[in-house]
Amino acid sequence: MNWQETIRTGWDAVRSHRLRSGLTMLGILIGIAAVMLTVGLGQGARQTVTSQINALGSNLLVVTPGSTTAADGVRGGQGSASTLTLADATALASRDVAPDISAVAPTVQRSESLTAGSANWTTTVVGTTPDYATVRARTLSAGRFLTADDVTTHAPVVVLGPTTASELFAGASPLGRSVAVAGVPMTVVGVLAPAGSSAATDQDDQALLPFSTAADRVLGGTARSAVQTIYMQAATNEALPAAYQEANAELLALHRVTDPANADFSITSQQSILDTANAITGALTAVLGGIAAISLLVGGIGVMNIMLVSVTERIREIGLRKALGATPSVIRRQFLVEAGVLGLAGGIAGAILGGLAALLLSEAIGQPILVSVPVTIGAIVVAIAIGLVFGVYPASRAARLAPIDALRSE
Repeated sequence: MNWQETIRTGWDAVRSHRLRSGLTMLGILIGIAAVMLTVGLGQGARQTVTSQINALGSNLLVVTPGSTTAADGVRGGQGSASTLTLADATALASRDVAPDISAVAPTVQRSESLTAGSANWTTTVVGTTPDYATVRARTLSAGRFLTADDVTTHAPVVVLGPTTASELFAGASPLGRSVAVAGVPMTVVGVLAPAGSSAATDQDDQALLPFSTAADRVLGGTARSAVQTIYMQAATNEALPAAYQEANAELLALHRVTDPANADFSITSQQSILDTANAITGALTAVLGGIAAISLLVGGIGVMNIMLVSVTERIREIGLRKALGATPSVIRRQFLVEAGVLGLAGGIAGAILGGLAALLLSEAIGQPILVSVPVTIGAIVVAIAIGLVFGVYPASRAARLAPIDALRSE
């Protein structure tokens, strides 16, 4: 019996017991669909996290101050001290000091009330420099961004996020309009393009001022040169480690810190944040995929059970085939083909169900579920493999039957 005849015979055997075969494939179908959904959900979550982190800016390094210690010994959290200054940001912006850093944007911020006519809105007021747009990958939907001249002259100008502009001006153009920021009148010169929300804040709900204007006229305080955060952009993604080392070495020197363990600042790499987030989503995907794979095991046991039943029902047929010259390998091959057909049919049906469920579920939960071609093909291959693996024992049992014993069977 050649392969073509073997496949035809196996398909006829599966088709002759449609209900039983369908119930057998159901376990594989559900398992494949579940695995595809969990893997797709994990990949979608990873894509979402990656896009949110990349929206913060490309090749990003973030410098934050150290912690404070009160007189009674109580220590504040990381970033509670005022150890970073505008001079630190200026030094890091020097290409002689840090050649692998292409842009630097110091920031100070605080929640303040904005008023425009009878409308008011409380948002995050950020004092920064022109490089902020480059470092944080922000673009404008209208007007212009802050300029170096705005910072030098302490200009009373503001760039609004789209949410802030909408709340204050109800859809009307805010350009050239006056906005009181903490009671200080400012002129709106630009509106940011939407960027969405990150894990930390709504990037569309903020007001950007020149650093000097924010420090001297709005936020005030005794340390008006203090910086809360310094955002830095590496020249390229490959230069990110070098930029990190250059910034760390320069800040240690400026702050006269000889032991890096005692540094009064911390530098966070965008890549480290991304790696951590991907590790979390990867672990979650693995756990969910493992749970879903249990149903595949159940489906494989179902295939073995049905194939054993099939061998028992067809003992006389097996004996007749062997009496007519069929070798054990031919008998084994026939039953393996039947198991493979069950796995293939269950895999294809499971892949179709998984794809449709991914489309419907992603719309329902508002979370992307990615179903890629390699994953789909892999799922079908796994289904066939399950059918073959769990069909080995029944096929071997059939191949070992002695012809005379099989023909005597009732």
